Amino acid sequence: MTMIELEEDQRIILQNVTRISKERIAPLASEIDREGVFRWDIARLFGEMGLLQIFLPPSYGGLERDKTLMFCLCVEEIAKACASSALTIIVQAVGSYPIIIAANQSQRDRFFPRLSKGEELVGYLVTEPYAGSDVAGIKGTAQKKVDEYILNCHKCFATNGGVASLYPVLAKTGQKEFTFFLVERDQEGVSIGKTEDKLGFRGSNTAEVILEDVRVSKENRLGEEGEGFLIAMKDFDMSRPSIAALALGIAEAALEYSIEYALQRETFGKLLFRHQAISFMLADAAMQIEAGRGLMVEAAREHDRGKPNIKLASMSKCFCSDMAMKITTDAVQIFGGYGYTKDYPVERLFRDAKLTQIFEGTNQIQRLVIAREMIKERT
Repeated sequence: MTMIELEEDQRIILQNVTRISKERIAPLASEIDREGVFRWDIARLFGEMGLLQIFLPPSYGGLERDKTLMFCLCVEEIAKACASSALTIIVQAVGSYPIIIAANQSQRDRFFPRLSKGEELVGYLVTEPYAGSDVAGIKGTAQKKVDEYILNCHKCFATNGGVASLYPVLAKTGQKEFTFFLVERDQEGVSIGKTEDKLGFRGSNTAEVILEDVRVSKENRLGEEGEGFLIAMKDFDMSRPSIAALALGIAEAALEYSIEYALQRETFGKLLFRHQAISFMLADAAMQIEAGRGLMVEAAREHDRGKPNIKLASMSKCFCSDMAMKITTDAVQIFGGYGYTKDYPVERLFRDAKLTQIFEGTNQIQRLVIAREMIKERT
């Protein structure tokens, strides 16, 4: 694996995450997947390690520099052990990010101390039954009434939806205007609907969150009215490289298991690795992982530099998730019949990989974004 230049303190953070992932999370991965239950013990562990607070200002427990890069590298290491667990810190970052970039000083004073403790989770309520990748298609409304807003929204596929205590909610405040609001889980009118029974990422909570006549003070509006769509797009610039990192971790785990198996299993009198058909699959996987990692790192670095990374973010997310799906599919093939059973981890990795092609904008959307940015660069 290509080494990335890091400062000593950054190497220590990453080494610690790698150790914890191997020693405390990896042994639980199969159980987490089998039971399909959110693990609060792991979430609290991440809070204690500071992984839920990375994007906060340093005075509240966040990192001093290279926040996006370090976050992605941590996600990658955790995903090698358990993708469901890695998604916990991604959604905490995604949900916290609108607060971090759009909160006024009063809101920062109110919410940053809470987030800094790493003891509660933040959801992210944007997706609706008829509006997923098409963020501008959401129908949930926030009607202004003097000094407050009345929210009526039906949000779905909310990661951490059933376990979070605070939600940034995107709602329509005009014909083509969208605004973020901060809503507490225990507010009157907030209810948790269906918890999804998913193909993969089974240890990650995904639920409907329904808001019926929820009264939200204007003090809990993030930014000005109509700024919500722009805030959501800025969130993507950070989150898409992290999904690339998530996919990378899944792919790296699948490749490692495949290599180990190919060096042990014999067919037709020789190790699987000695068969050209298998060795080429493994060689291709290694090349794709290195290429994907380069894209992810550059997308993260550009975000940390404060430079536009829209195209790179979409490229990294799209390439790495497609790559993870290919590599995990090949891993199941290499394991043969065993790969199709739950006795071996590659079938779990195969199921987990699929979601990375779907959320944070489907890969079809990523290609549209990439093409659009290519045109903008030439006009």
